[in-house]
Amino acid sequence: QVQLVESGGGSVEVGGSLRLSCEASGRTDRLDFMGWFRQAPGKEREFVASIRWNGLTYYADSVKGRFTISRDHAKNTNDLQMYSLEPEDTAVYYCAARFIGGSSWDAWGQGTQVTVSS
Repeated sequence: QVQLVESGGGSVEVGGSLRLSCEASGRTDRLDFMGWFRQAPGKEREFVASIRWNGLTYYADSVKGRFTISRDHAKNTNDLQMYSLEPEDTAVYYCAARFIGGSSWDAWGQGTQVTVSS
């Protein structure tokens, strides 16, 4: 019902910045949360950040103060601006979306690789 496509991943040195974007299509009128998760090799997928339709934002402790999530309702996009990147941020980053009234994440993107080298 909703399709998500990420872009903007890549490789960067420690301390660098990257901006990830996610575009939603389909039943975007039903979306409440949009967010980002990441999965590093050998680790479970973990929450990074999310933003509600009304602009409220949530961040994992590990990225607070370094990452900023934003949303453009007109374009059905959300961006994750990442600053002061660390090797521990290396992972595949997934965009996710949750519908209004939902209790779990309903749609996922295909993932985009972020690699931080020291």
